[in-house]
Amino acid sequence: MEAKLAFSQESPPISIICAAKVADVPLTVDPSLATGSAPILKFGSGESLHGVKPILHYIARSASFSSFSGKNNMEFGHVVEWLDYAPTFFSGSEFENACSFVDGYLASRTFLVGHGLTVADIAVWSNLAGIGQRWESLRKSKKYQNLARWFNSIDAEYRDTLNEIVAAYVGKRGIGKSPAPSLKEKVHDSKDSSAPEVDLPGAKVGQVCVRFAPEPSGYLHIGHAKAALLNKYFAERYQGRLIVRFDDTNPSKESNEFVENLLKDIETLGIKYDAVTYTSDYFPKLMEMAESLIKQGKAYIDDTPKEQMRKERMDGIESRCRNNTVEENLSLWKEMVNGTERGMQCCVRGKLDMQDPNKSLRDPVYYRCNTDPHHRVGSKYKVYPTYDFACPFVDAFEGVTHALRSSEYHDRNAQYYRILQDMGLRRVEIYEFSRLNMVYTLLSKRKLLWFVQNKKVEDWTDPRFPTVQGIVRRGLKVEALIQFILQQGASKNLNLMEWDKLWTINKKIIDPVCARHTAVLTDQRVIFTLTNGPEKPFVRILPRNKKCEGAGKKATTFTNRIWLDYADASAISKGEEVTLMDWGNAIINEIKMEGGVITELVGELHLEGSVKTTRMKITWLADMEELVPLSLVEFDYLICKKKLEEDEDFLENLNPCTRRETLALGDANMRNLKRGEIIQIERKGYYRCDAPFIRSSKPVVLFAIPDGRQQASLN
Repeated sequence: MEAKLAFSQESPPISIICAAKVADVPLTVDPSLATGSAPILKFGSGESLHGVKPILHYIARSASFSSFSGKNNMEFGHVVEWLDYAPTFFSGSEFENACSFVDGYLASRTFLVGHGLTVADIAVWSNLAGIGQRWESLRKSKKYQNLARWFNSIDAEYRDTLNEIVAAYVGKRGIGKSPAPSLKEKVHDSKDSSAPEVDLPGAKVGQVCVRFAPEPSGYLHIGHAKAALLNKYFAERYQGRLIVRFDDTNPSKESNEFVENLLKDIETLGIKYDAVTYTSDYFPKLMEMAESLIKQGKAYIDDTPKEQMRKERMDGIESRCRNNTVEENLSLWKEMVNGTERGMQCCVRGKLDMQDPNKSLRDPVYYRCNTDPHHRVGSKYKVYPTYDFACPFVDAFEGVTHALRSSEYHDRNAQYYRILQDMGLRRVEIYEFSRLNMVYTLLSKRKLLWFVQNKKVEDWTDPRFPTVQGIVRRGLKVEALIQFILQQGASKNLNLMEWDKLWTINKKIIDPVCARHTAVLTDQRVIFTLTNGPEKPFVRILPRNKKCEGAGKKATTFTNRIWLDYADASAISKGEEVTLMDWGNAIINEIKMEGGVITELVGELHLEGSVKTTRMKITWLADMEELVPLSLVEFDYLICKKKLEEDEDFLENLNPCTRRETLALGDANMRNLKRGEIIQIERKGYYRCDAPFIRSSKPVVLFAIPDGRQQASLN
């Protein structure tokens, strides 16, 4: 039942309005109460609720998804605690203390309560947003990284839903300092004239349908991810539908493996769709349409050899078959459908305009023969539609209102509209965005397939690949990928993006929460004997990340013989005092060498020494059998040129060395690492565990994660 929310215009209850919008609870707003009055929720029955907290309880219990108030009584109790705490942000003197507290609390959490969004998140989020410029300045700084990460993730997920409200009620100085609300009466009625400014041509809230239509001939890569996320964004913004459609019109390249992994990647990106369809679902109707166009004289059968046809199209020369009779065309169409020898020599072409300056309109191919079995329908068909023919037909048939296409297809837009017109189907608006291009990166599935088939990489999930599974396997968090792509927006300007920017975003996400471990290189290590070290080894339990309690604990062993990296040992002078991290200071009394190579350091602990006075802070490992063998793997780009021009052959620009493996020894705690876990090896970098510990003879495989700094070539 719809209720009226009455409040003072000077202090709008932004948390209630935001929560109602997210929870899909209809409210009419009435900013007419006297200054200082608490908000009132009035029901048609005459009953009412007074105050922010009771109203938020009601909204949480009335939400369209039950978990908004917590999944159980325990979580509901925590939600209540956060609702009590949320107003703290409006206390000027307590604001930064509140930010600091919540920042620490979120160090190892994605949400305030449990593992999903609750009204507690929206209450705290909206109160922060209600602070205005003061919070915005802190948000952009690095002071409260966990709090900003959490805030930004909710902002990204509900960008238009929440920002419309913030824009209406919050000025630079905070709630109540802005002009009168620009939102009209209905918070819930998104068809209101105050809905978000329309970006899609002719779009109406609640009436938009978009589609993401990958060809199942490879795995989803970063370029596809941009298209998928933009479709998701517009579907959500206009409260419309999103169809995932597999453009499976080329049986020679496609397989169920690709379908399954594309769906897996779409799920990884957090994209929720309304339906999954296949162009092959419409093969019978597409064949009927092709035959209809032949009968209308809008298409014809052509048996011109492929190379000659290409040249004629470039030169604007009509095919000798262009003026065949309808009867001749239908006869040859039948030969094609049956896959006869004669039919295999032919294709169907649209009769458009061979003199048009736009070469895509020069009688494009609509159908061609292919006897390879199809991954869904087997050998039922011998003819298959081209993308140019099938796409406009299926878009119109499925009710798509806006077809998002990258600007590389701009010259084909006129063809798309002309084919729709010849078919007698309704217009589908094309919305262009720029293709996402990355430096030193190939995004052509044909070229990526070459690397797979020639065993230059493991498979489509190889960490050197720009596929979603490849970059996630290398250590990229999906949250970073989404942030990176949404930052590009729906711009139509062509851009060549640096990977460093993406990995910088990733570092900001993983650094605050990942565990710290220690390792030394197997072939480049030196023993350091501590003459006054512990006679018997002892163990201390230390945090895996001193700033993140959620990272857990680790057991560190202290002995009188420890391993140092050779690079550290070679930088130390006799008599120098150094700091052994997590232990204390030590003084080097002797440096033993053989043939100019350091073989051992001898020294003594000086634990009362000040770490502030030492030049070197050194990582170390106890000399013990329990150390874990590691394989540290670094990767480089597959090609050695930043951008390949259209006429350049990628095979002439292959990087000769794209993978380097270094053996190391890690602390004993690393035998508990799980596949996919991200850690930092102190003073060496970030790593993702690709193969966990099984036995001592088989090393744990760790993939190096770029941190956004310019990486050196492996060559």
